[in-house]
Amino acid sequence: MTSPTPPAEPAYADRTYRSPAGIAGGALLLAIGIWLGVDAVVQGHGNAPWLALAVLLCAVPLIVAFSFRPAVFAGADRLLVRNPFRTITLPWASVADVRAGYSSEVFDQAGGKYQLWAIPVSLRQRKRAARRQVRDATVDGQIGVPVTADVSVAKTRMAPADQSIRDLRDLAEQGALRESAQGEVVVRWAYEVIAPAVAGAVLFVVLLAIG
Repeated sequence: MTSPTPPAEPAYADRTYRSPAGIAGGALLLAIGIWLGVDAVVQGHGNAPWLALAVLLCAVPLIVAFSFRPAVFAGADRLLVRNPFRTITLPWASVADVRAGYSSEVFDQAGGKYQLWAIPVSLRQRKRAARRQVRDATVDGQIGVPVTADVSVAKTRMAPADQSIRDLRDLAEQGALRESAQGEVVVRWAYEVIAPAVAGAVLFVVLLAIG
């Protein structure tokens, strides 16, 4: 007689958090910068084309770093935070807390703090959500329905950043005891962004110095 098949592990869909406003702003800056830079290269005289190329070499990686690059990936076993100049991998067991004050931050068990650039905090959205919660609480109170009766409804009444932080905190609590979610925090510098930006800045300074 065959032994019963053990229950399968629950499946966890990876979640990705990014800032649409940041991406849109970065695309606009990138388009303007490239247009101005190419125009300077084509129409410029003397060392102006080289200066334009140096500026592009420095500015383009920085624009990409602060707009397109930031992202937060939440999987079954770990949280991967991709900031402008660093990538931080935190197994769920290493996460002590996830908070959103004036900025979104994750704390590890050793006391380290890492900002979540991909989840910006909007005080305006938070105030709007607070007013909506007060208004809904008044209406619910009139009809006798508890405000916290439905967790999903309560989440929709929160500011987007606070919703994301709450989701990440729930994932951290669920995954902390999972064997595959153990491990140390790993931090990697984004040299693919830093190197060309520094090279462009150095080239610009050298071109200015030699006239």
